Amino acid sequence: MNFDEFIGAIGKEDVFTTGWLTVGGQASTPSIRRQLDRWIKAGKVLQIRRGFYVLADPWRRHMVNALYIANRIKKASYISLQSALAWHGMIPEYVPETTSVTTGRPETLQTPVGVFSYQHVKPGWFLGYSQVKTVQDRMVFMATPEKALLDLLYLTPGSDDPGYLRELRFEPSEHFDWEKARSMAELDRSPKLLRAVKCLRDLQES
Repeated sequence: MNFDEFIGAIGKEDVFTTGWLTVGGQASTPSIRRQLDRWIKAGKVLQIRRGFYVLADPWRRHMVNALYIANRIKKASYISLQSALAWHGMIPEYVPETTSVTTGRPETLQTPVGVFSYQHVKPGWFLGYSQVKTVQDRMVFMATPEKALLDLLYLTPGSDDPGYLRELRFEPSEHFDWEKARSMAELDRSPKLLRAVKCLRDLQES
C-alpha cells in the first residue's frame, strides 16, 4: 500500500488503528506497522498513543476533532468536567486540554494533537451522559451539563469552598436543572458534593 492508497483507505476518519487498516486482508499487520513507522519518521502520520494514529498536515482532510479522538482512544469514557462545561457554554474560559472521566485508570496523554486528560470515577458514578453530535457530525459521549458540573465538584478537592466556586465563573443556561443536579449529588451521598451544589446555586441566585 502506497501513501495515496493509505489516505484513500482512511477516508474521513479522525483517528485510525493498525487493526482497522488490516480489515479486508489488504496487508498484514507487520507490513502496515513497518509502513506506519516510515510515514511517522517522514512526518506524514502522527502517533497519539500505541496503536492510534492521525494524519499530519497537510494530508488531513479536515480539522482534528479532539472530543471524538478522546472517546476513541479510551474506551469506557465520556467528555466531562471543564471540556463538557465549555461545550455546553457554561464556563467562559478556554480549556487547553480535553477532559474526560473513566472507570479505568487515570492518565494524561501529551500528544501531537493536544492534551487528553482522564480522571477515574467509581462504576456507580459513571452515569449522566449521552451521545451528542459535534463537528463533522461526529457522535461523542458527553456529560449532561448537570453531570459535567458534578464531576468537576466530585473530583476537585475543596470544591465546596465559596472562594473556589466564585472563581469557577459558572454560568448555567436556562436549561440547566438545579433539582436534577441536587438529585444526582444525593446518589453519591457526599456531604461535600451537596454543600457545593447548594453554595453554587446560592451564589447564582444572590
